[in-house]
Amino acid sequence: MLTIEDLHVNIGDKAVLQGINLEIKEGETFILFGPNGSGKTSLLMALMGFSGYDVLKGKITFKGVDITNAPMYERARLGVGMSFQRPPTIHGLRTRHLVQMCSRKGEINPELLADIVNMTEFLDRDINAGFSGGEIKRSELLQLMAQQPDLVLFDEPESGVDMENMQLVGKVARDVLDGNFNVTPDLSLKERKKRTKTAGLIITHTGYILDYVNADRGQVLYEGQLCCEGRPRDILDHIREHGYQECVRCMN
Repeated sequence: MLTIEDLHVNIGDKAVLQGINLEIKEGETFILFGPNGSGKTSLLMALMGFSGYDVLKGKITFKGVDITNAPMYERARLGVGMSFQRPPTIHGLRTRHLVQMCSRKGEINPELLADIVNMTEFLDRDINAGFSGGEIKRSELLQLMAQQPDLVLFDEPESGVDMENMQLVGKVARDVLDGNFNVTPDLSLKERKKRTKTAGLIITHTGYILDYVNADRGQVLYEGQLCCEGRPRDILDHIREHGYQECVRCMN
């Protein structure tokens, strides 16, 4: 699904990623841990194709297509979706219209999807205008459900979410990854079974998302380099007990 080879990324003159190598298979969910400033969000932004994240060296391949230098809209059309930690407020664009634009697979019913994440009353409001942290996360999930991406990038889905909203966010995130939504009712069962299984790359600090999603593998990103690969829960327990400084010893 996704192959990253020797990826080096700068923001201005600052090196933020140094020699990243990572493979995520179809249907696999990968968890990425790391302290603040380690380059986690920079990796997702580089994968999504945001300007300002300069790829100096390396290659990004998605579903067999080299997207290293592809514009963001091409990556989205191919099936890369992203839920942001702090998405912007967009005045003048209603949530309903953005959800409709997100669909890659034909006409959808915004009301049907909005009901799943308790966002029906927000459909005719501007994107994220006056939304709480939990409402913003639910809005992001609503857009992802409409897009039905083949690879989902989650940047700290727990951030700014209270425990009540966390249950809903976690469940819907799991359903997005498991492909449990059929937003195009005219799609036959045979066509749905042929659909690519969704892969996920999730950044987490707290690990709360692990209570809801079926995570396969994990690694720590420390000072722009990947280390400490293993089972996500084992990595999280180790971090809680020893902190990220133990990663320095592993890298050396």
